[in-house]
Amino acid sequence: MMVLDSISAERGGQTVVKRLSARLEADTASLAKLKGRRVLDFAGIGDPQRFFRTLRAGRIDVVREHKAMRLLVAGVDPSVTKTDLARRIAGSRPWLACCVDLGSESVDTRSNAEEAGRWLARHNYKSVRLITSDWHMRRARYEFEKVLGRKYALTTDAVRTEPSFLTLFGEYNKYLLRRLAVWADL
Repeated sequence: MMVLDSISAERGGQTVVKRLSARLEADTASLAKLKGRRVLDFAGIGDPQRFFRTLRAGRIDVVREHKAMRLLVAGVDPSVTKTDLARRIAGSRPWLACCVDLGSESVDTRSNAEEAGRWLARHNYKSVRLITSDWHMRRARYEFEKVLGRKYALTTDAVRTEPSFLTLFGEYNKYLLRRLAVWADL
């Protein structure tokens, strides 16, 4: 569910929106289906160090807390290695070595889903948790559902951010264009 928030002020007798933000809230029905089950976590990101910092800041530490067997970080620049991350993230070497896979095959959201599908099949997993920023979750979920179908139980964890209006506008239009392309079978 998308929740829009705005901060407005009166200026010259007119209401002016100073900040518009949006977030996706967890789908509690999907989460309830996975309660008590071990799930796999997935995220597509361009900056792994920032990604892990954001997860820790949001108290989402799925690998260290053993809420996930493995974590696929897709869309990583091929030059980024686990050794690089371990140097930058204190105490991460053991769980990076055992439980994190860096994927560099994908270049966009659709190819993230395709890469994840191959990875899920290779590891014989039955469920997946998609982790990405709140503003990107709707399109990411759409792509994952298109690629994975009903083969895997999918749940989402949107990391709360404060995107700019321009970011939201761009993402919403990408989402609409992708839906249109699928509808038109392009």
